[in-house]
Amino acid sequence: MRREVMPQPSCAHPWRHQPPGTPVPGCTYVHPGRGAAPPDAVPPPAVGGRRAGGAGRGSCAPGVSLPASRRSGVGRPAPAGPGHVRFLSPTPAHAPTRSMMNVLHGTTGTVRGWARRPARWAVALLAGLSMLAAGGSASAATPAQPATARPATAPEVRASGEAMAQVAAMQPGWNLGNSLDATGSDETSWGNPRITEDLLDNVRAQGFKSIRIPVTWSGHQGPAPGYTLDADYLNRVKEVADWALADGFHVMINIHHDSWQWIADMPADRAGVLARYNAIWTQLSGTFRDSSSKLVFESINEPQFSGSSGDAENAELLDELNTSFHRIVRGSGGANETRLLVLPTLHTSSDQARLDELTATFDALDDPHLAATVHYYGYWPFSVNVAGGTRFDATAQKDLTDAFDRVHDTFVARGIPVILGEYGLLGFDRHTGTIQQGEKLKFFEFLGHHARTRQITTMLWDNGQHFQRTGFRWNDPELFAQIRSSWTTRSGTASSDQVFSVRSEPVTAKTLTLNLNGTAFTGLRHGSTELVRGTDYTVQGDRLTLTAPALTRLSGSREYGTNAELSARFSAGVPWRISLITYDTPVLRDATGTTDSFAVPTDFRGDQLATMEARYADGSNAGPHNWTSYKEFDRSFAPDYGAGETVLTSEFFAEVQEGARVTLTFHYWSGATVTYHVTRTGTSVTGTTA
Repeated sequence: MRREVMPQPSCAHPWRHQPPGTPVPGCTYVHPGRGAAPPDAVPPPAVGGRRAGGAGRGSCAPGVSLPASRRSGVGRPAPAGPGHVRFLSPTPAHAPTRSMMNVLHGTTGTVRGWARRPARWAVALLAGLSMLAAGGSASAATPAQPATARPATAPEVRASGEAMAQVAAMQPGWNLGNSLDATGSDETSWGNPRITEDLLDNVRAQGFKSIRIPVTWSGHQGPAPGYTLDADYLNRVKEVADWALADGFHVMINIHHDSWQWIADMPADRAGVLARYNAIWTQLSGTFRDSSSKLVFESINEPQFSGSSGDAENAELLDELNTSFHRIVRGSGGANETRLLVLPTLHTSSDQARLDELTATFDALDDPHLAATVHYYGYWPFSVNVAGGTRFDATAQKDLTDAFDRVHDTFVARGIPVILGEYGLLGFDRHTGTIQQGEKLKFFEFLGHHARTRQITTMLWDNGQHFQRTGFRWNDPELFAQIRSSWTTRSGTASSDQVFSVRSEPVTAKTLTLNLNGTAFTGLRHGSTELVRGTDYTVQGDRLTLTAPALTRLSGSREYGTNAELSARFSAGVPWRISLITYDTPVLRDATGTTDSFAVPTDFRGDQLATMEARYADGSNAGPHNWTSYKEFDRSFAPDYGAGETVLTSEFFAEVQEGARVTLTFHYWSGATVTYHVTRTGTSVTGTTA
């Protein structure tokens, strides 16, 4: 098996938020000077700051349908006792039901594809690989610290101008994802229920001031030359938009998945694509001509082009789309003459070259009622939990600050407002448990803070996994509390939200590093009981130490798992929850199975799995993403705490050499590591502890 590091893709075909079972087009990757490399020999490239994610990243065989995830995921999995339940091959993929989505806390299934990877990511990844080669591990990563010291509540100074004021008034925003953007017959085809006024009322009550309503038009548009939009569908979009406007929202509508469905073919059919695109905006401009100025048009979601000659042609094509969109809307009269229009960069990327291309379009249009938009889904290794990227560390934080700083300096500093049209983590495409809870909270806390200080309006991507569409509750209230707090202030965090004590040994004092983030530590509670400083804990600078007597008392009978939860309080923001966990090193057992159904019997004994390494006997990397020994969480492996097993997926074994012994190293959040060995013979798999 060839092992290529950082090859460049020769195909670009991004996919976005689709149901499981969607065929994925073939991809070939070419390493400069080396020719074609296996599709999965590289990290997925960028799509607006994200990397290709969801089920089947890298599974580029033509005609292959990607199965839905076979496990449910939760934000904070609770370890359980030993057991062993085998998982069979996934059932044929189909869009999940709403009840499934509520259980999964995950996406209705997305298949992302491939776009050109920016050079900045290559540099960041190589730096990360260098750290891994030097002996770095998931459990030893350094916690992130704020890049600069700022007050807990930073002053907001925005440039003058109507557009700047309107975009500022749109903060914060929320995406009504996987509904009207679904590519099936109607808005329920990807598993979400029909949109209701009650849903919008309840979203508004959460504090959101704007709503992005992604719309896919391809299945509701007639043929050439008229390309007439289906009247019922157009009326439905207007009905939902009008409900949102009546609720007081600023509302943004767009052309969504059409971007990869047919607009991407513009290099080969420039006139045809442009005519169809223009027809949509001509009809939308007429329909919404007299709507409130709070209605905003976004020209296209995540623009991308297949088969172009390169960056220069891509920039030219996107400029043509944005310019044509601007001409049609402005020429339709009424409120459209001054309506806020939102223009994206290529792939909604924050790379400087993409920002500069869009700047040229803004300069040419010379219109004060324009805004720019980009998307951000985090530093890819952290965002999907691969390559040892288990923590929101300094590298992941720098990726975020660099992106937002570039956007600010290019646009906001010039008086051009910016909307972060989507943000989140790519691992959520599997389920929200792919990223450890505390690290996830630190990411969202810092993102909200830095976006606010850089004067960027944010719109949370929600495909139904965050805010329940009929229950009107947050699936993870702790996550939303952190997000909501970040809109106005900073919150204190810590190096971890977990304190592990070995059950088979006497309890000892444990220390966490506080990330004060401009706040002051004010105390520590267990429930409603205030713990005693100097007796139960001490604080020296940014180091919080829990004393051995306090840990012994709070841990009670010291059963495996979480024994108590503490709440660290700060002068601003939300408290930081600290789980006191009793554990012993997990115990694994021998097993046999097949490439489609193999699980390692695991007595987790209170511990939780962070990541897994896979290497051959010669030390080379095994399995998917063979540029790193650390495999992707939930794609190659996943813990099932309830069943007492660690599942190795068919995707993992598809990239394992026949007859070669693979040594797996499981890294747990306590810092413990356990090795295991698997050998594939045909479709049979044998696993041993020795």
